[in-house]
Amino acid sequence: MRPLAADDRGNVLLSLVRGTEDAPPADAPLPLALTALWHGGRVLMVFSRARRWWELPGGLIEPGESPRAAALRELREESGQRPDRPPRFAGWAAFRLGPERRAEYGALFTGCTAAPRPFRPAEQRGGETDGEHDGEIAAVCWWDLAEPLPGYVQPLDACLARLTRGTPR
Repeated sequence: MRPLAADDRGNVLLSLVRGTEDAPPADAPLPLALTALWHGGRVLMVFSRARRWWELPGGLIEPGESPRAAALRELREESGQRPDRPPRFAGWAAFRLGPERRAEYGALFTGCTAAPRPFRPAEQRGGETDGEHDGEIAAVCWWDLAEPLPGYVQPLDACLARLTRGTPR
């Protein structure tokens, strides 16, 4: 099987498994959830200070948390954004990560917002931070998937965004 996307660190997006939200694949761990949030034909990207690249908002699923709840929490913590309606489940992103080729899945959700909120870094949002996300995200942008962004765009996340473009949100 030809991968959908790869980066220079050995990370590969193998596929987006369409299915139902309540039936995750059982052949690899499911540690993360991501959201492709759209506004007027542009997808929200966040710039990670640590990784030095643009990526979709998302992160680790906490113990006892559903992938949907994690995706919404990470979206809010990293960007301050909220979708207009509950996001739609887009599928299970199948990854092979790093030189050890570790298998993982990520839950991908997609939604839209008619009124984006101004970005304020986590350290300026006071009570909305949890310590883990303080200063994690340096900037956000609404990307049309074509124009160049300053710096590096994570190819796996760009591919996932493309896979949600034009889908009912």
